[in-house]
Amino acid sequence: MTLPSRWRKEAGWRVAGSRDLDRWKVQAPCITRAGDGGWRLFYTAVGPGKPFADCQGYVLSAASDDGLHFVPEPGIRVAPQPGLPQMALRVLAPSVAALQGGGWRMYFEARGSALMPTAICSAVSDDQIDWTVEPGVRLSAPGGMSGPRFVPLQDGTGRLYAVQSHYDDRGPGLGVRISQTLISALTGDGLGFVMDPGARLSEGVFPLENAGITAAVVVPGAHWRMVYSAWQDVPPGTVVPLHPSSDPGAEAGGGSANFAAASIAADMAGYRSRILTARSRDGLVWEREAVIIEGDGHGGAEVDAVHAEDMSLIPLGDSRWRMYYAACDAQGVWRVASAIGGDG
Repeated sequence: MTLPSRWRKEAGWRVAGSRDLDRWKVQAPCITRAGDGGWRLFYTAVGPGKPFADCQGYVLSAASDDGLHFVPEPGIRVAPQPGLPQMALRVLAPSVAALQGGGWRMYFEARGSALMPTAICSAVSDDQIDWTVEPGVRLSAPGGMSGPRFVPLQDGTGRLYAVQSHYDDRGPGLGVRISQTLISALTGDGLGFVMDPGARLSEGVFPLENAGITAAVVVPGAHWRMVYSAWQDVPPGTVVPLHPSSDPGAEAGGGSANFAAASIAADMAGYRSRILTARSRDGLVWEREAVIIEGDGHGGAEVDAVHAEDMSLIPLGDSRWRMYYAACDAQGVWRVASAIGGDG
């Protein structure tokens, strides 16, 4: 399968906040084929229906017969667990892969206190509805790991791409983030991972991605292709409010409403995010190519005017692909949008 180089945005959005579980913020989609032949979209959300006062987000799902019109499904697929420090406050950015013996595994970013580094954890399911969190951590680093995307390989192994953050010696929550790198790790059983040496991509190479890389979807082949999202920094002199995920004080009695409002205020401070492509011969050394999805900017009218990021791709059975991605408009409303690539 070859990824197309041109993408056409589809009108409207696929999922928007519509109930108490997702009314405040919708982000980070992951598309799968459901067991009944339809489509299931997993996504990160937060709203007044949160399971506990300090919860900052969880994974929900919506079902569709055509991949365009989605109906939210009841309940939470994966929620934070206050008894587990590493994922006590938020789970986000799901990546779902079919297991060889049946069932599915979901990799996700887990967040606890702002003073703890984020990590990649996992859960398993027989039906894509009821998920059991697996013990332990799949990937971790002193500065944190985020934005997992799992890629099955032809030899039965798999590679997990994720974003590693690097801070000064004070660490997350207190220190200054120095940089982010896109890394990868190999696995044979889906649970234990061995880091590939070096970085796949590093932030700051181009102005359009000088505020961090958020996620990357990779399609292997004779010519490997990557679709990734990155943030552009605010204009010089802009005062940016501290994102609550980096503020230890935001966790004490703040609750989800304050978290969602504060995170959106940071999102809208002047940053932009876009979706770009890269190519590789081996999945390890990558060459950047082009921007493929971007909005019309602050003050624009598009659903992705300010932000387009954290995409998930699926082939449509002909030469086309559909991309689902997190989109933020000029009013700070986050939804899931989509685009079609290829002809057919």
